[in-house]
Amino acid sequence: MTRTFVVTGSASGIGLVTCQLLKAQGERVIGIDIHNADIIADLSTVEGRTLAVSQTLEKSNGSIDVLIANAGLALPISKTVSVNFFGVVDLVNGFLGALAKSRAPRIVVTSSMASLMPNDAELVDLMLKLDEVAALKRADVLVEQGGGLEQLIYGSTKRAIGRWIRRVAPLPTFAGAGIPINAIGPGIVETPMTKDMIATEEARAGLLQVVPMPLNGIMEPVVIANALIWLAGEENSHMTGQTIYIDGGSDVVLRGDDIWH
Repeated sequence: MTRTFVVTGSASGIGLVTCQLLKAQGERVIGIDIHNADIIADLSTVEGRTLAVSQTLEKSNGSIDVLIANAGLALPISKTVSVNFFGVVDLVNGFLGALAKSRAPRIVVTSSMASLMPNDAELVDLMLKLDEVAALKRADVLVEQGGGLEQLIYGSTKRAIGRWIRRVAPLPTFAGAGIPINAIGPGIVETPMTKDMIATEEARAGLLQVVPMPLNGIMEPVVIANALIWLAGEENSHMTGQTIYIDGGSDVVLRGDDIWH
C-alpha cells in the first residue's frame, strides 16, 4: 500500500536522493525546502515552519505516514540552531496529529556524528528548554567570542536533538500512539553541505583526521537515504529513541569500546 512521506531538505543531498528512492518504490512524497520543492518554506523561522505544516497538511488532505526531518545547516551561525533543532521539533509536533491517524506512522531525523563532538552545554540546555530566543542569543555570543567557540554550534544542535528524541520517544503521544522516532548520525557525506570541506585532497585528509572513517571512507548520500527509508519502514516496529551512527567507524574510533559508563 502506498504511503505518504514528508521529506524536509528535499532539494539536494541526502534529502533529494531519499525522495528519488521513495518515488522509485512507488511512494507518495511531499518535499519541503527553501527552493525546488513541493512546499517552499524557510524552516529557520516560526512562520516558515507554520507554513510548511499547514501547506503540507492541505496538500496531503491531512493524511501522512512518515516525516523524514532531514533539513539542516552546518554553518557556525545562530541560524543553524533554528533549522537543526527548532525546525525539527516544530515540524514533528506540527505533524503528530496527522501521523497518529496512520496505520504505520514513523518519524526519522537526520542528525550527525557531530553529536558526539565537543558542544556548548549552555546552548544545548537552552534548546532542550525549547527557548529559541535564548538559544539564538547564546549562539550569537559564541560567534562574537570566536576563537573556535562558534564551531561548537553545529555539534550542539545535533547533541540537543538526539537528547530531545530520547526524551519524547516513550511518551504517550509518541510510543503510546505507535509512533517510533529515531535519528541517523552520518559521518562525512558528499553533499552540497560538505562540498567546500572536501574540495581538495588536503581538505579531505584534514577532515578525516577529525572524523576518521576507516570503513570505506567518505560516503555517498544514498547510504544514508537507504537507512532513513528502513527506519521509516513498517518493518521497524520496535526501535525508538535511538541515534544510529552510520559513520564509517568514527564512533568506535573516537569513543572506543566502553560507552556505557
